[in-house]
Amino acid sequence: MPPDSAAHDALICRIESNGVARLTLNRPEVHNAFNDALIAEMTSTLDTLERDDQVRAVVLSGTGKSFSAGADLNWMRAMAGYSHAENLRDAEALGELMHRLDSLKKPTIALVQGAAFGGGVGLVACCDIAVATQRATFCLSEVKLGLIPAVISPYVVAAMGPRAARRYFLTAERFSAEKALALGLVHEVVTDDGLDAAAEAIIVELLAAGPIAVQEAKDLIAAVAFRPPEAGLRQDTAERIARIRASDEGREGLTAFLEKRPPNWRDVDGR
Repeated sequence: MPPDSAAHDALICRIESNGVARLTLNRPEVHNAFNDALIAEMTSTLDTLERDDQVRAVVLSGTGKSFSAGADLNWMRAMAGYSHAENLRDAEALGELMHRLDSLKKPTIALVQGAAFGGGVGLVACCDIAVATQRATFCLSEVKLGLIPAVISPYVVAAMGPRAARRYFLTAERFSAEKALALGLVHEVVTDDGLDAAAEAIIVELLAAGPIAVQEAKDLIAAVAFRPPEAGLRQDTAERIARIRASDEGREGLTAFLEKRPPNWRDVDGR
């Protein structure tokens, strides 16, 4: 099915006329927990959105009371009887989903309206921008089940830092949206009815930027994070800006600025 329709009962993908793709987890009866089928559907949908040049941003949200409770309990129960090889394949599939979301060329926004547990926290950490309501709660609950948050750990640790991970990975405590904000897991906390407005404000800013520049900026962050500014990195960053300055989009952006007009990627309303 095309990505602008309900691609799966458990996952809704709708592309708006402004190029914003709304990706919604739609299993409210199980708190938007994911299983192997949903993981495969999300991965496939992200691949489709990646290739669609009309898509400018992806917004990830959940229906019902929870954002995502992580792994589906029935799926986890089945995995307990799997062989090591079968468990490895399932873990690799989840790891691929997290990687696709984290490395998606389009900017991503997580809108967290309720509980995010386990892998749900991983989804939040993989998005570029995360906004939560005041009633959202977070929990890396794996150790309470005799497990570990292994596959999501690179993204969660990058978001909240190893010091915070030492506490919340080990204790599996629930923590509030305000605590998630303090830890850097989310960027903004809003009232329960303020999520859509906060998302729209961010989307307006994203759509005002050059789409290729946004992709290049995401790639730049991945290239320079936690690396010292040694000669090789300095050369790499110099080559990046030289390339984009000479690109069609870079030339258009600078020309539009000098001519005091909107660049050609903005709509008639200047957004």
